[in-house]
Amino acid sequence: MGLRIVIVGVPGVGKSTVVEKAKEAVPGSTVQVFGSAMFDEALRLKWVKHRDEMRKLPVEKQKRLQEAAAARISRGKGKVVFIDTHLFIRTPEGFWPGLPLRVIQPMKPTHLLLVEASPKEILARRKNDTTRYRDEITEEEVAGELTLARNFLSAASLVSGAPMAFIRNDEGGSAKAAAEIAALVRGAKA
Repeated sequence: MGLRIVIVGVPGVGKSTVVEKAKEAVPGSTVQVFGSAMFDEALRLKWVKHRDEMRKLPVEKQKRLQEAAAARISRGKGKVVFIDTHLFIRTPEGFWPGLPLRVIQPMKPTHLLLVEASPKEILARRKNDTTRYRDEITEEEVAGELTLARNFLSAASLVSGAPMAFIRNDEGGSAKAAAEIAALVRGAKA
């Protein structure tokens, strides 16, 4: 089995952009988007019409979608697989873990990477993203999400045994963030 690098970040941090640039920077790598795998299952079950409705589903239904996505992604092959996902989801019931034990174990990550930016940048990106239906929150709440993300990443590292790293994605810095990820991949292959 090759490298299975789980890349996470709070909504609006630019994670998916960084993941796509990392794919370009690492020849032969592939990307698995956890949320897309969940969404495909939710559509099949006719539970939602658009992706952002999933986080409004009861947690029990979200668990079922998570498990189906983890099983699908665990079957993926490749020398370097980037898994684009979230550490937690803000639900009506509270923050819900995106990588609980029953999800992280089948995926067998070799590395866990958290993409970060300033709360101000993240909030601005969320407000400018017209493709998603995001809840309105404050800069202070975004700062709390960033702290929570580090805590969730630590827990995921602990239960999976995978090392964790932090990647900055400051405004205009997605290519630099992707280069850091590519350097990590080269180091892991050595």
